[in-house]
Amino acid sequence: MSDPLRPTGPRIIAIANQKGGVGKTTTTINLGAALARLDCKVLIVDLDPQGNASTGLGIETEDREYTTYELLLDDVGLSDVIKPTETTGLHIVPATVDLSSADVELVSNEKRSFLLHDALRQFAMDALEYDYVLIDCPPSLNLLTVNAMVAAHSVLVPLQSEFFALEGLSQLMLTIREVRQTANPTLRIEGVVLTMYDIRNNLSQQVEADARDNLGELVFKTVIPRNVRLSEAPSFAKSVLDYDPESKGARAYVALAEELLTNHGRISVEEGAAT
Repeated sequence: MSDPLRPTGPRIIAIANQKGGVGKTTTTINLGAALARLDCKVLIVDLDPQGNASTGLGIETEDREYTTYELLLDDVGLSDVIKPTETTGLHIVPATVDLSSADVELVSNEKRSFLLHDALRQFAMDALEYDYVLIDCPPSLNLLTVNAMVAAHSVLVPLQSEFFALEGLSQLMLTIREVRQTANPTLRIEGVVLTMYDIRNNLSQQVEADARDNLGELVFKTVIPRNVRLSEAPSFAKSVLDYDPESKGARAYVALAEELLTNHGRISVEEGAAT
Protein backbone atom coordinates (compact mmCIF):
# COMPACT_ATOMS: atom_id res chain seq x y z
CA MET A 1 0.00 0.00 0.00
CA SER A 2 1.11 3.57 -0.57
CA ASP A 3 2.02 5.89 2.26
CA PRO A 4 1.66 9.67 1.81
CA LEU A 5 4.14 10.23 4.65
CA ARG A 6 7.01 8.29 3.09
CA PRO A 7 10.25 10.22 2.40
CA THR A 8 10.68 11.92 -0.94
CA GLY A 9 11.43 9.23 -3.49
CA PRO A 10 12.68 9.36 -7.06
CA ARG A 11 11.64 11.97 -9.57
CA ILE A 12 8.99 10.35 -11.77
CA ILE A 13 8.75 11.52 -15.39
CA ALA A 14 6.10 10.33 -17.84
CA ILE A 15 7.33 10.35 -21.43
CA ALA A 16 4.21 10.89 -23.48
CA ASN A 17 2.83 11.83 -26.86
CA GLN A 18 -0.36 10.35 -28.28
CA LYS A 19 1.21 10.29 -31.74
CA GLY A 20 3.18 7.17 -32.56
CA GLY A 21 6.61 7.17 -34.17
CA VAL A 22 7.87 10.36 -32.51
CA GLY A 23 10.81 8.80 -30.66
CA LYS A 24 9.05 8.23 -27.35
CA THR A 25 10.47 4.78 -26.57
CA THR A 26 13.84 5.74 -28.06
CA THR A 27 13.93 8.71 -25.70
CA THR A 28 12.89 6.64 -22.70
CA ILE A 29 15.59 4.01 -23.27
CA ASN A 30 18.42 6.36 -24.14
CA LEU A 31 17.65 9.12 -21.64
CA GLY A 32 17.52 6.40 -18.99
CA ALA A 33 20.87 5.00 -20.13
CA ALA A 34 22.41 8.50 -20.24
CA LEU A 35 21.18 9.31 -16.73
CA ALA A 36 22.64 6.00 -15.53
CA ARG A 37 25.95 6.89 -17.15
CA LEU A 38 25.86 10.13 -15.18
CA ASP A 39 25.69 8.10 -11.93
CA CYS A 40 21.92 8.16 -11.46
CA LYS A 41 19.99 5.03 -10.57
CA VAL A 42 17.10 4.78 -13.02
CA LEU A 43 13.96 2.66 -13.34
CA ILE A 44 12.05 2.49 -16.62
CA VAL A 45 8.39 1.50 -16.40
CA ASP A 46 7.22 0.08 -19.73
CA LEU A 47 3.55 1.08 -19.92
CA ASP A 48 3.15 0.38 -23.63
CA PRO A 49 1.52 -2.98 -24.50
CA GLN A 50 3.89 -3.27 -27.47
CA GLY A 51 6.70 -3.72 -24.94
CA ASN A 52 9.27 -2.05 -27.18
CA ALA A 53 11.25 -0.55 -24.30
CA SER A 54 11.52 -4.02 -22.77
CA THR A 55 12.66 -5.60 -26.03
CA GLY A 56 15.01 -2.70 -26.72
CA LEU A 57 16.77 -3.32 -23.41
CA GLY A 58 17.15 -7.04 -23.94
CA ILE A 59 14.35 -8.44 -21.78
CA GLU A 60 13.15 -11.57 -23.59
CA THR A 61 9.41 -12.26 -23.64
CA GLU A 62 9.85 -15.54 -21.76
CA ASP A 63 11.62 -13.64 -18.97
CA ARG A 64 8.66 -11.33 -18.36
CA GLU A 65 6.84 -13.45 -15.78
CA TYR A 66 5.72 -10.37 -13.87
CA THR A 67 5.11 -7.13 -15.73
CA THR A 68 3.40 -3.77 -15.44
CA TYR A 69 0.11 -5.66 -15.86
CA GLU A 70 0.68 -7.54 -12.60
CA LEU A 71 2.02 -4.40 -10.93
CA LEU A 72 -1.19 -2.53 -11.73
CA LEU A 73 -3.86 -5.21 -11.46
CA ASP A 74 -2.53 -8.08 -9.35
CA ASP A 75 -0.90 -6.10 -6.52
CA VAL A 76 2.49 -7.71 -7.18
CA GLY A 77 5.34 -5.99 -5.32
CA LEU A 78 7.92 -3.81 -7.02
CA SER A 79 10.83 -6.10 -6.20
CA ASP A 80 9.09 -8.94 -8.07
CA VAL A 81 8.57 -7.02 -11.32
CA ILE A 82 11.85 -5.11 -11.68
CA LYS A 83 14.45 -6.55 -14.06
CA PRO A 84 18.09 -5.45 -14.39
CA THR A 85 19.42 -4.49 -17.81
CA GLU A 86 22.92 -4.74 -19.23
CA THR A 87 23.40 -1.05 -18.43
CA THR A 88 24.71 -0.55 -14.89
CA GLY A 89 22.24 1.47 -12.82
CA LEU A 90 19.34 0.99 -15.27
CA HIS A 91 16.41 -1.31 -14.45
CA ILE A 92 13.04 -1.89 -16.04
CA VAL A 93 9.53 -3.05 -15.24
CA PRO A 94 8.76 -4.86 -18.52
CA ALA A 95 5.48 -5.05 -20.42
CA THR A 96 3.76 -7.61 -22.61
CA VAL A 97 0.70 -7.57 -24.83
CA ASP A 98 -1.35 -8.52 -21.74
CA LEU A 99 -1.30 -4.83 -20.90
CA SER A 100 -3.54 -4.13 -23.90
CA SER A 101 -6.52 -5.48 -21.94
CA ALA A 102 -5.73 -3.39 -18.87
CA ASP A 103 -7.63 -0.36 -20.16
CA VAL A 104 -10.89 -2.35 -20.18
CA GLU A 105 -10.20 -3.94 -16.80
CA LEU A 106 -9.33 -0.60 -15.22
CA VAL A 107 -12.67 0.98 -16.10
CA SER A 108 -14.54 -0.84 -13.32
CA ASN A 109 -11.87 -0.11 -10.69
CA GLU A 110 -12.77 2.87 -8.51
CA LYS A 111 -9.05 3.69 -8.11
CA ARG A 112 -8.39 3.18 -11.81
CA SER A 113 -6.39 6.39 -12.29
CA PHE A 114 -4.22 5.91 -9.17
CA LEU A 115 -2.99 2.32 -9.52
CA LEU A 116 0.43 3.21 -10.90
CA HIS A 117 0.72 6.11 -8.46
CA ASP A 118 0.24 3.74 -5.54
CA ALA A 119 2.47 1.03 -7.01
CA LEU A 120 5.39 3.45 -7.36
CA ARG A 121 4.97 4.68 -3.79
CA GLN A 122 5.30 1.35 -2.03
CA PHE A 123 7.69 1.27 0.92
CA ALA A 124 9.92 -0.93 -1.24
CA MET A 125 10.71 2.09 -3.42
CA ASP A 126 12.66 3.73 -0.58
CA ALA A 127 15.03 0.80 -0.24
CA LEU A 128 15.62 0.68 -4.00
CA GLU A 129 16.97 4.27 -3.93
CA TYR A 130 16.18 5.27 -7.50
CA ASP A 131 16.95 8.81 -8.59
CA TYR A 132 14.61 8.74 -11.59
CA VAL A 133 11.64 6.72 -12.81
CA LEU A 134 10.86 7.12 -16.52
CA ILE A 135 7.45 5.90 -17.70
CA ASP A 136 7.19 4.95 -21.38
CA CYS A 137 3.55 5.72 -22.20
CA PRO A 138 1.48 4.14 -24.99
CA PRO A 139 0.81 6.24 -28.13
CA SER A 140 -2.68 7.24 -27.01
CA LEU A 141 -4.38 9.29 -24.31
CA ASN A 142 -5.98 6.28 -22.61
CA LEU A 143 -6.27 5.19 -18.98
CA LEU A 144 -2.71 3.87 -18.98
CA THR A 145 -1.38 7.29 -19.98
CA VAL A 146 -3.62 8.95 -17.38
CA ASN A 147 -2.17 6.54 -14.77
CA ALA A 148 1.31 7.65 -15.79
CA MET A 149 0.40 11.33 -15.46
CA VAL A 150 -1.25 10.83 -12.08
CA ALA A 151 1.87 8.97 -10.87
CA ALA A 152 4.38 11.44 -12.33
CA HIS A 153 5.88 14.68 -11.15
CA SER A 154 6.20 15.87 -14.74
CA VAL A 155 5.64 15.01 -18.39
CA LEU A 156 8.39 15.04 -21.02
CA VAL A 157 7.08 15.32 -24.59
CA PRO A 158 9.13 14.07 -27.57
CA LEU A 159 8.19 16.11 -30.65
CA GLN A 160 9.10 14.84 -34.09
CA SER A 161 10.76 17.46 -36.29
CA GLU A 162 8.35 16.96 -39.17
CA PHE A 163 5.29 18.58 -40.72
CA PHE A 164 2.18 18.63 -38.48
CA ALA A 165 4.42 18.06 -35.43
CA LEU A 166 2.62 20.66 -33.34
CA GLU A 167 -0.82 19.37 -34.34
CA GLY A 168 -2.22 17.17 -31.59
CA LEU A 169 0.05 18.74 -29.00
CA SER A 170 -2.85 20.87 -27.82
CA GLN A 171 -4.85 17.74 -26.96
CA LEU A 172 -1.94 16.40 -24.91
CA MET A 173 -1.61 19.72 -23.08
CA LEU A 174 -5.37 19.67 -22.40
CA THR A 175 -5.09 16.17 -20.91
CA ILE A 176 -2.21 17.31 -18.70
CA ARG A 177 -4.31 20.26 -17.53
CA GLU A 178 -7.29 17.99 -16.77
CA VAL A 179 -5.11 15.61 -14.75
CA ARG A 180 -3.67 18.58 -12.87
CA GLN A 181 -7.16 19.84 -12.04
CA THR A 182 -8.63 16.50 -11.01
CA ALA A 183 -5.95 14.14 -9.71
CA ASN A 184 -2.41 15.53 -9.61
CA PRO A 185 -2.29 19.26 -8.90
CA THR A 186 1.52 19.39 -8.86
CA LEU A 187 1.96 17.82 -12.33
CA ARG A 188 4.07 20.01 -14.59
CA ILE A 189 5.48 19.85 -18.08
CA GLU A 190 9.12 18.82 -17.86
CA GLY A 191 9.74 20.03 -21.37
CA VAL A 192 9.47 19.28 -25.07
CA VAL A 193 12.39 17.61 -26.81
CA LEU A 194 12.73 17.78 -30.58
CA THR A 195 13.53 14.37 -32.07
CA MET A 196 14.56 13.09 -35.52
CA TYR A 197 16.11 16.48 -36.22
CA ASP A 198 17.97 16.93 -39.51
CA ILE A 199 20.00 20.12 -39.50
CA ARG A 200 20.27 19.96 -43.31
CA ASN A 201 16.52 20.00 -43.66
CA ASN A 202 14.76 23.36 -43.78
CA LEU A 203 11.60 21.73 -42.44
CA SER A 204 13.34 20.60 -39.25
CA GLN A 205 14.62 24.12 -38.72
CA GLN A 206 11.13 25.53 -39.31
CA VAL A 207 9.55 23.09 -36.84
CA GLU A 208 12.17 24.06 -34.26
CA ALA A 209 11.49 27.75 -34.83
CA ASP A 210 7.73 27.23 -34.53
CA ALA A 211 8.11 25.13 -31.39
CA ARG A 212 10.36 27.68 -29.70
CA ASP A 213 8.09 30.56 -30.75
CA ASN A 214 4.99 28.80 -29.39
CA LEU A 215 6.40 26.99 -26.37
CA GLY A 216 9.38 29.14 -25.40
CA GLU A 217 11.43 27.84 -22.48
CA LEU A 218 9.48 24.56 -22.45
CA VAL A 219 11.59 23.37 -25.39
CA PHE A 220 14.87 21.76 -24.38
CA LYS A 221 17.98 23.36 -25.84
CA THR A 222 19.20 19.89 -26.77
CA VAL A 223 17.77 18.39 -29.96
CA ILE A 224 17.96 14.71 -30.89
CA PRO A 225 19.28 14.20 -34.43
CA ARG A 226 18.06 11.73 -36.99
CA ASN A 227 20.79 9.13 -36.59
CA VAL A 228 21.14 5.63 -38.05
CA ARG A 229 22.79 4.35 -34.86
CA LEU A 230 19.67 5.29 -32.88
CA SER A 231 17.61 3.19 -35.30
CA GLU A 232 19.99 0.24 -35.21
CA ALA A 233 20.54 -0.03 -31.45
CA PRO A 234 17.15 -1.61 -30.51
CA SER A 235 17.71 -4.51 -32.91
CA PHE A 236 20.79 -5.35 -30.85
CA ALA A 237 18.75 -4.98 -27.61
CA LYS A 238 20.95 -2.11 -26.46
CA SER A 239 20.73 1.58 -25.77
CA VAL A 240 22.63 3.69 -28.27
CA LEU A 241 25.10 4.53 -25.50
CA ASP A 242 26.06 0.86 -25.27
CA TYR A 243 25.80 0.23 -29.01
CA ASP A 244 27.84 3.21 -30.22
CA PRO A 245 28.74 5.66 -27.43
CA GLU A 246 30.51 8.03 -29.82
CA SER A 247 27.56 8.39 -32.22
CA LYS A 248 25.70 11.66 -32.61
CA GLY A 249 22.61 10.05 -31.11
CA ALA A 250 24.46 8.90 -27.99
CA ARG A 251 26.08 12.28 -27.47
CA ALA A 252 22.72 14.02 -27.88
CA TYR A 253 21.05 11.91 -25.20
CA VAL A 254 23.93 12.50 -22.79
CA ALA A 255 23.50 16.24 -23.45
CA LEU A 256 19.75 15.91 -22.80
CA ALA A 257 20.41 14.08 -19.53
CA GLU A 258 22.87 16.79 -18.48
CA GLU A 259 20.34 19.50 -19.31
CA LEU A 260 17.68 17.67 -17.30
CA LEU A 261 19.99 17.27 -14.30
CA THR A 262 21.00 20.92 -14.55
CA ASN A 263 17.34 21.98 -14.60
CA HIS A 264 16.79 19.92 -11.45
CA GLY A 265 19.81 21.43 -9.71
CA ARG A 266 21.57 18.05 -9.54
CA ILE A 267 24.60 19.25 -11.48
CA SER A 268 25.86 22.74 -12.20
CA VAL A 269 25.98 24.30 -15.63
CA GLU A 270 29.79 24.08 -15.47
CA GLU A 271 29.70 20.36 -14.67
CA GLY A 272 27.31 19.71 -17.56
CA ALA A 273 29.54 21.60 -19.97
CA ALA A 274 32.65 19.73 -18.78
CA THR A 275 31.33 16.18 -19.35
